[in-house]
Amino acid sequence: MSTRTAERRRQAVVRILRRGPVGTQEELLGALRREGLRATQATLSRDLSRLGVRRTSRPGGGTFYELADGATGSDDTLAGLVGSVATNGSTVVVRTRPGSAPAVARAIDLARLPEVLGTIAGDDTIFVAPAKERRLRSLAAKLGGMFGIPDERRSPGEPSTGRR
Repeated sequence: MSTRTAERRRQAVVRILRRGPVGTQEELLGALRREGLRATQATLSRDLSRLGVRRTSRPGGGTFYELADGATGSDDTLAGLVGSVATNGSTVVVRTRPGSAPAVARAIDLARLPEVLGTIAGDDTIFVAPAKERRLRSLAAKLGGMFGIPDERRSPGEPSTGRR
């Protein structure tokens, strides 16, 4: 599948979710089909994760899919979710908007960077374990670049102490 097709599909998902609440992936797959796009449930699930889409409870019961703030459907979507990247000498800490850490950690995992041993995500914080300690600053710089974090918002030698 081409990157262009994936981009079109993600943009369509964003449009569909902005039009109104969607309760299930089946409904979303149907809406995509009506727009002439096909996807499997697994592909849609990955797209939803990449876009930072979350399930939200309805006041009267049930759930629906909700877009993360600033979701556009383009590959820079996750960059807008990351606030800072820092290291303390043994791990890299990525701070995100609330609720966005799982989607950002998944993107890091899917990037299969040789410098990354693994990730652990909370609500708004990700711990990234480096494959080798001596490559830690390089990994922090690479992750910062991956999410468009300017150098002044990165602290390669010290952990981030404040939230955005």
